[in-house]
Amino acid sequence: MYKSVIRPILFFFDPEKVHHFTFSLIRNLSLIPGMKWLFKRMYLIKDDKLEQNLFGLTFKNPVGLAAGFDKDAKLYNELSNFGFGFIEIGTLTPKPQDGNPKKRLFRLKEDSAIINRMGFNNGGVEAAVNRLKNNKGVLVGGNIGKNKITPNENAVEDYKICFNALFEYVDYFVVNVSSPNTPNLRALQDKEPLTELLKALQVLNFQKQNSKPILLKIAPDLTNEQLMDIIDIVKTTKIDGVIATNTTISREGLFSENKVEMGGLSGQPLTKKSTEVIRFLAEKSNKAFPIIGVGGIHSVEDAIEKLDAGADLLQLYTGFIYEGPRLVRDINKALLKHRINEKR
Repeated sequence: MYKSVIRPILFFFDPEKVHHFTFSLIRNLSLIPGMKWLFKRMYLIKDDKLEQNLFGLTFKNPVGLAAGFDKDAKLYNELSNFGFGFIEIGTLTPKPQDGNPKKRLFRLKEDSAIINRMGFNNGGVEAAVNRLKNNKGVLVGGNIGKNKITPNENAVEDYKICFNALFEYVDYFVVNVSSPNTPNLRALQDKEPLTELLKALQVLNFQKQNSKPILLKIAPDLTNEQLMDIIDIVKTTKIDGVIATNTTISREGLFSENKVEMGGLSGQPLTKKSTEVIRFLAEKSNKAFPIIGVGGIHSVEDAIEKLDAGADLLQLYTGFIYEGPRLVRDINKALLKHRINEKR
């Protein structure tokens, strides 16, 4: 019903306006008695065999919602009813910012893809913290970044502000230096500044009574040499893992007329590239650290391919928009069947 009826109606309107409309719809529906139960009944696959224990955390299932969908932690409780094992909020910055000028979100229907140049639009970390105080038991990751006006030489301070503010309210952190939509942000992926940033966060982390897992989100456009640097940085800084990958700046093989738009590309054109990054990291590091695989997961087969390549957990974003919440259920059902068969 989603793909045949609901999606065509939603896709008739501006993507960013539809996003806000959908948020309001889900929130209001969730207020109706019995609707939360119905959503869970339709989409949640609950079984101990799906549980994943990583970073000292227990994920109820390995399928999460990627950062960017619920930037400001406004709907994470309601979204968890669609079967996700965890929700990543953000990217959050110390101060509120409007992001880039509109129009900044584009569908590429012929490619089952999206281009965005949102630019870390968010209401600031403190506003998100106030909403996270109402967590109803959802495992939440906090994706953090720097404000656009903050020069790279001062970027560490922005990340530290977000880290301290969110520490008591998220289960793990994600350091985002890979968005293509904030000027010069990707320069922080270079070995020296990235090592400095992660070491600074680890110093803060180890000063806390109970440290939190820190992961690094990387771009799919890194060279093999840069990926080897990432492996070395993870080892040097002792962070807990990597999220592979963010959106790409490549436009290879696209058909839609919106391919000319600037920004990060997500969706099916990213499937192969993100899987190759996962496989490279897993093989070259000898699986030295956990990997969350994200990028172009539109089917059960895409999900299994990423797990086979070396991912430990998965995240959806564009696939969730194009395929609907049934995709979460179908992946978990397939993984449950796969694991039962493995034990026979």
